[in-house]
Amino acid sequence: MGMAATQTHWTVDMVHALPDDGKRYEVIDGDLLVTPAPSYDHQDTAFLLARRLHAYLATHRVGHVFMAPTDVIFDPRTLVQPDVVVVPLIAGKRPRNYAEAGTPVLAVEIVSPGSARTDRVRKRDLYQREGVPEDWIVDPDARVIERWRSADTRPEILDDRISWQPTGATEPMTMELSGFWDEVFEG
Repeated sequence: MGMAATQTHWTVDMVHALPDDGKRYEVIDGDLLVTPAPSYDHQDTAFLLARRLHAYLATHRVGHVFMAPTDVIFDPRTLVQPDVVVVPLIAGKRPRNYAEAGTPVLAVEIVSPGSARTDRVRKRDLYQREGVPEDWIVDPDARVIERWRSADTRPEILDDRISWQPTGATEPMTMELSGFWDEVFEG
């Protein structure tokens, strides 16, 4: 996620007024962040992870999964677009828009060379500050997932498998990472 733009005090409304030019615009605490279109590996990673989360959530109806670009707005000066996000259901159904979605259940960022610092520092700090129960930083090059829970001071580095059990689910979603990475890179 490249550099912060020089203008300060950006708002969500200002970001929404920007042109649709294929770039991802996000704002954290008034700082504008601009990201170029992601790579194919990045997109495959996001898609395959979202597909697995979707299958799990179809059985364990505790949330709904979306892929970027989808806005997560925490306040008038903070809008991010996680690569994959799970939001809570509203009366048993998916939210109709980001205003009613509330705090995500899970936020996932897939690291790219230009986004590593923002994903690992700015966004992780934001997710913890906003009470997101769990966020994952997925590193396709290293083939690991860094799992952060809201009170963590260090990530759990997972290279074998990951299990996720959100509040309300009766059993976890467990994903063997070697098979996942094989599907991403050999699919």
